[in-house]
Amino acid sequence: MTGLAGTGGGTLFGVGLGPGDPDLITLRAARLIEGATTLCYPSLAGGESFARAIAADLIPPGAREVRIDIPMTTDRAPAQAAYDAGAGQIAEVLARGEDVVCLCEGDPFFYGSFMYLFARLKARHRVEIVPGVTSLTACAARAALPLTARNEVMTVLPGPLPDDVLRDHVARADTLVLMKVGRHLPRLRRLLAAEGLLHTATYVERATLGAEVILPLAEAPDAAPYFSMILIAKGADPWL
Repeated sequence: MTGLAGTGGGTLFGVGLGPGDPDLITLRAARLIEGATTLCYPSLAGGESFARAIAADLIPPGAREVRIDIPMTTDRAPAQAAYDAGAGQIAEVLARGEDVVCLCEGDPFFYGSFMYLFARLKARHRVEIVPGVTSLTACAARAALPLTARNEVMTVLPGPLPDDVLRDHVARADTLVLMKVGRHLPRLRRLLAAEGLLHTATYVERATLGAEVILPLAEAPDAAPYFSMILIAKGADPWL
C-alpha cells in the first residue's frame, strides 16, 4: 500500500512487525529490514525500543539507526516535539534519495505511532505501508477465541475511555475488544461485572511473548502491563 502524495527522493516504509514474536514478521517486512541502510523506530525515553528488539536479528550491520525517544507523559507536547524531530531526521535521509525503514510494533495503522510520522511526511515523500499482524488478532489466536462470524459486530475500545462511553458501546456490540488496559484493569473489570459480562471476558497480556498470560478476566491480577487486552464474546463462555 502506498501513500501517494509525496513523489520526491527516497521512500519511507512503515513496516509492521507483529505483536512481538519475530516469527510473525511477514516476508515482505523481513526483506525490507534486511536490506535497509537507514532504520528508524520509537522507544520510551531513556528505555529500550520494543520494535527494535522484535527485528533485532534482521538488522544489517552498519545500518544507520534513527531512534525517536517518546516521553511517557499525559502532556502531548513533548511527544509531538519528539515526532517533529524524528520526522526531520527522516526527511533529511529521504531528500538524499535514500529509503528509510521504520519499525512499527503490530500494524502501522492500528493504534500505531507510525501514524504521527506519516502525517508529517506523506505530503513531501513517498510512503509505503507494510501491514503487520495486529495485537488484537494475536490475542484472539493465542486465547483460541473466535472473534466474529456472519453479521456479528466487533467493537474495539481503548481502556482509558470514561465509563459512560464504554457502557454505551458495550451494550451495542456482539464482540468487544478492550485495548490499552494497563492501570485501568480494576475499573474495567468492575464495569464489565456490572454489565453481566465478567464470565465471558478473557484477559491476555504480552501475547506471543515468553511472558504471555491468558486468564479469565475474573482471575487476572490488578496490576496489568500496557501490553494487555480484554476479549469478550457475548453469549459464549470460552472457559467452559
